[in-house]
Amino acid sequence: MFKQVTAGRALLAGLLLGAPVFAQWPGWGGPNRDFKSDCRSLSDRWPDDGPKQIWNRELGPGYSSIVVDGDRLYTMFRKGDDEIVVALNAKTGETLWEHAYSAPVPEGMDPQFGKGPNATPLVHGDRVYTLGVAGMLHCLEKSEGKLVWSHDLLAEYSAKVPAFGFSSSPIAYKDILLTAGSGTGSGMMAFDLQSGSLYWKAHDFENVYSSPLLIQVDGQDQVVLLADTQVVGLNPTNGELLWSHSHVNQWKTNISTPVWGNDKILYITAGGDAGSRALRLSLKDGKTQTEE
Repeated sequence: MFKQVTAGRALLAGLLLGAPVFAQWPGWGGPNRDFKSDCRSLSDRWPDDGPKQIWNRELGPGYSSIVVDGDRLYTMFRKGDDEIVVALNAKTGETLWEHAYSAPVPEGMDPQFGKGPNATPLVHGDRVYTLGVAGMLHCLEKSEGKLVWSHDLLAEYSAKVPAFGFSSSPIAYKDILLTAGSGTGSGMMAFDLQSGSLYWKAHDFENVYSSPLLIQVDGQDQVVLLADTQVVGLNPTNGELLWSHSHVNQWKTNISTPVWGNDKILYITAGGDAGSRALRLSLKDGKTQTEE
């Protein structure tokens, strides 16, 4: 189901094709969380024998992918019992700053597929937001890595650690940071981007691994989450449940990020016996209609 990987153990930073090209990739799935890049300049510059490696460097184990902001790269990795958020010079691989904090494997987490971190950082404005495998949520200054605010989702909000650790990558909506939690009343949470104060928390989702996705259904903003046994649409401003649709697999591990198309069709998939399904979403009399 999982395979332990190393975050950038041989991290390719640029291509020796003239000036390096750094497509902006501020979080999981790119600028729109659709895994598409607006950068097209490589298509006619890619050599037949592949690009020449400029640099590589050691980091550490984890599943966090790498995000790009200007000429900087940000990611997370593990070192012993610590998780480390790191900023790198994209041209050289040089460490610009690191922020380390204690993140031992929490009680109730199964480390057989790795000890994390699992989620990908989010760069938004002048800050970097991260969620660690043990539920530590951090907001850091992206320039120097100074801590702005943090929360322990387990200790402060009675969240429950998913079986394989917190894995959902946060996303920003207006002045709110949205992140999946886990457990009774903490299945989804929203914090003020600037101060870190709690906007709302709601729902009893458990074992949430999928990352939330922002969509618009006939003009209405929604945040979609593939949770333990269902896919749901929520009001991002207050957490109100707008709709839900069953998507069950034998492990209760719905992991993949949903895909949203211009045709108003939401595509979801999971391992095991759940398979895949497509839902057409629409509004009627102010309520979301789902058609499988």
